[in-house]
Amino acid sequence: YPSCAARTRHTHHAGCIQPELTKVLYNIFGRTRQPAERRRRAKYRPKEHDAQVVGLPPTPFFIPWINGSHLGAAGIAHASYHSFYPADIGGAVYTMTNAVDGNAIKVYRRASDGTLTSSTTYPTGGLGLGVGLGNQGGLVLSDNERWLFVVNAGSDELTLFQVGQRGLKNIQTLYSEGDRPVSVTSKDDLVYVLNAGSDSIAGFRMNHREGKLEPIPFSIRPLSGSGTAPAQIQFSPDGRDLVITEKATNRLVVYEVDRDGVPEETPEIVDSVGETPFGFSFGKHRNLFVSEAAAGMPNASSLSSYHLTRNGELELIEGAVPTGLTAACWILITPDGRYLYATNAGSSAISGYRIDRHG
Repeated sequence: YPSCAARTRHTHHAGCIQPELTKVLYNIFGRTRQPAERRRRAKYRPKEHDAQVVGLPPTPFFIPWINGSHLGAAGIAHASYHSFYPADIGGAVYTMTNAVDGNAIKVYRRASDGTLTSSTTYPTGGLGLGVGLGNQGGLVLSDNERWLFVVNAGSDELTLFQVGQRGLKNIQTLYSEGDRPVSVTSKDDLVYVLNAGSDSIAGFRMNHREGKLEPIPFSIRPLSGSGTAPAQIQFSPDGRDLVITEKATNRLVVYEVDRDGVPEETPEIVDSVGETPFGFSFGKHRNLFVSEAAAGMPNASSLSSYHLTRNGELELIEGAVPTGLTAACWILITPDGRYLYATNAGSSAISGYRIDRHG
């Protein structure tokens, strides 16, 4: 299937598809209010599941990360407005170059109207691969937006940046405890990396006193097998579970995490209801929404929803719901949990869904 880098350049804006990247980012990152009628909860219509590519109501939300944006070969992360930025700055966008001769973070300042201005480039100290990573979540901000975690797939390293008013400060670059890291996730003081080359995950803990990451002893865990081609790792909203998608095996892997930040010995392994599970995002009530790229087959992509129980088990809610497009990869859900947007790299489009209260 096509690489999910530099392909998705369209999204809804003012009721139509717009190709301009500036409008895409303004619509995604802007804080404009909606008319009252558009803020009302949509009624659930179980028979109408077709993805709406045109005419979606604009929804104010922020992207915590979208890996593989046109802005960077392997990732993008967004910092919303907080005390780091002056009043006329709406935040910042961080992108990863994934360059084979030296990975770097490119920073774009975002004005309050959504306009982006190129700012500074910061070397990670590691190497990229120079090709698409087939992933989501190659760089991610901490919950408090004071730390930026970045994978270096070409040198098997993880880089920690401190986010400050004057920009980024490279604090540390360390071994990812595996081969070819492609995705990273954080929750509180825990950070986990997905190493695609070694089909494993590894944990780190943030030492706030020293401001550095430290490997968690006995935290390395395997995926369901070898050659799984994993795409993403992410903590559940409460930090109790880690979820991983495997493209080659069509499986979802769930590890429960104990109080010491160490995953259980044996994970929950679930067959994906759709082919080639790729990106995912959590909605309300521990509901998990997964994109399925269908091996890049034309117009065959789909989405599915699961409920992650308190016991770390995945229960299917609905799927596979067609997107009608090609190579669905990244997924994002609005903060209110009402809308889901999926990028379709092969179709250069974003499809949108309303989510009912049952998921």
